[in-house]
Amino acid sequence: MSKLAVKKRRVIAILGGTFDPIHRGHLIVAEAAARRFKLDKIYFVPSSRPPHKKREELATFSHRYAMVALACAGRARFLPSLAEAPPNEIESPKVCYSIDTVQLFRKLHPSDAIYFILGADSFLEIAIWKDYKALLNSCDFIVASRPGINLEGLKRVIPEHLLGDQNPNAKGAIQLKKSTVHLLTSVASPVSSTEIRKRCRRGASIRTLVPGAVEEYILRQALYR
Repeated sequence: MSKLAVKKRRVIAILGGTFDPIHRGHLIVAEAAARRFKLDKIYFVPSSRPPHKKREELATFSHRYAMVALACAGRARFLPSLAEAPPNEIESPKVCYSIDTVQLFRKLHPSDAIYFILGADSFLEIAIWKDYKALLNSCDFIVASRPGINLEGLKRVIPEHLLGDQNPNAKGAIQLKKSTVHLLTSVASPVSSTEIRKRCRRGASIRTLVPGAVEEYILRQALYR
């Protein structure tokens, strides 16, 4: 028997977002995805500066990363990631694109199977993402559904030439030539970061919306006031 250990092929996922702040809805989706797809690790990737948001609209990266780290603490399969961390908080943070993040993970984890987790609303707008066709071919997708969204709706935003032969037995999945899009149902959550920020400005409780450690951090740092 060879003395060299054979490296186990892991199944990992990327869950990106502004996480401003991270909330229980994000964790519910991650937990459901981990169970269904037997994920070894989920990397929570706070965006340095999303293309669709202005810098002044966001809490600093350091605050958002700290809240992600607190939310992941005690959950062995959840890891905070610095993949999109800015060089510093003084200069304007770089704009990060999902295709670049996936390619980075491909380099860092060449032997692992990679999923990209996102919400149905985001997936329906994927045609405006940078290099979205390359992104669709780069990894498998887990799309967290919401009421009124089905596979046909998701399929309509995928260019026809990227679609592969559909397996009638593969329920809840769209087969592409180089990847698969999976619909994760029954995980819709009414929680939103926007509502949390509004509650903070009003001085209302956010206890049921975010993990306890995240609530404590927001209060101590006086965020979203």
